[in-house]
Amino acid sequence: MAPSAPSAPPPAQLSWRREDDLLIIALSGTWTTDQALPSLQTLSEALAQAPREVVLRAEELGAWDSRLPVFVRRIAAACAAQGVSCRREGLPRGVQRLLELAEAVPERAGTRRDEQRASLLHELGMGALLWKRKSVDNLVFFGEVSFSLLRLAGGRARFRASDLLMHVQEAGIAALPIVTLISLLVGVILAFIGAVQLRQFGAEIYIANAVGLGMARDMGAMMTGILMAGRTGAAYAAQLGSMQVNEEIDALRTFGVPPMDFLVLPRLIALVLMVPLLTIYADLMGILGGALVGVGLFDLPLTQYYQQTINSVPLVHFAAGLIKAAVYGAIVAVAGCLRGMQCGRSASAVGEATTAAVVSAIIWIIVANAVLTVAYHVLGI
Repeated sequence: MAPSAPSAPPPAQLSWRREDDLLIIALSGTWTTDQALPSLQTLSEALAQAPREVVLRAEELGAWDSRLPVFVRRIAAACAAQGVSCRREGLPRGVQRLLELAEAVPERAGTRRDEQRASLLHELGMGALLWKRKSVDNLVFFGEVSFSLLRLAGGRARFRASDLLMHVQEAGIAALPIVTLISLLVGVILAFIGAVQLRQFGAEIYIANAVGLGMARDMGAMMTGILMAGRTGAAYAAQLGSMQVNEEIDALRTFGVPPMDFLVLPRLIALVLMVPLLTIYADLMGILGGALVGVGLFDLPLTQYYQQTINSVPLVHFAAGLIKAAVYGAIVAVAGCLRGMQCGRSASAVGEATTAAVVSAIIWIIVANAVLTVAYHVLGI
């Protein structure tokens, strides 16, 4: 004989009856999170008949959890709204103790969630105030960085040479593997894009022109800048943000050491120096990637591809790319250090500062690229 399936627990039930001028409310069944709660609407109609007192009983109560005390508080609130006293001696001792504990400490003002939605005008006003505060903070940071650069020019900046060398190594040699991979692939992509169109006219040799000019003027510097924003700029924001959380920057100020000189200046110098050097390397890797496609897949002679690249990409294009690279390096360093120095005092704020540093650096790199490209066009470069 197969065993019978276990029976479902009885649902939560609420019933009441009048005894003279008393309203007896009985709670029965199972009052757990997997059970639906009964409605209080009909009970409100019974309370409206003005009983002298409400008495809660639970003789047939089953399992219960925190939902039962919460429901009892709703009943007590409905009774208070009608001016009727509520007795709960008939409830389990555990429920009574939870209610006593909940009522022992008054609700703190302002902790209840305000469900009112702010108006559009209020949102615009708050957004304007936030923008104003951030703008002032940014101007203060840029001003302090400017004074640090002036102290550096005057030989009075205070930072350790070992820190500068460490940042140069981290932003330079340590970044070579990822720069090699991305630049090589960018060169391959540029070569394929150009080859698909040029092959229709039998002009595959001009793959060298497309790849060389693209890498030298824009792609080498921009890809290096974006890579450094995600790699080194994010690391700067996380390092300085962690120092804010641990109050190490406050300690530097206490000892009279300017944080801008000691922390920001070495990072700024390292990136302004290293990003152009990495860009030269990225240009060469990109041209190599294009040569792999042109020579390997389109049967172009290697010497012809090399000579075509030399003829089509004069040094002025490399110089234009290096100017952009220096600007991108400054942008990545400033964005990372700015977000790190403005970081809050919590672990989550460090993550937010890191994300903001990467996003703002990439945005400003694109903006700077557009501005410099237009400027080069106007100047005839």
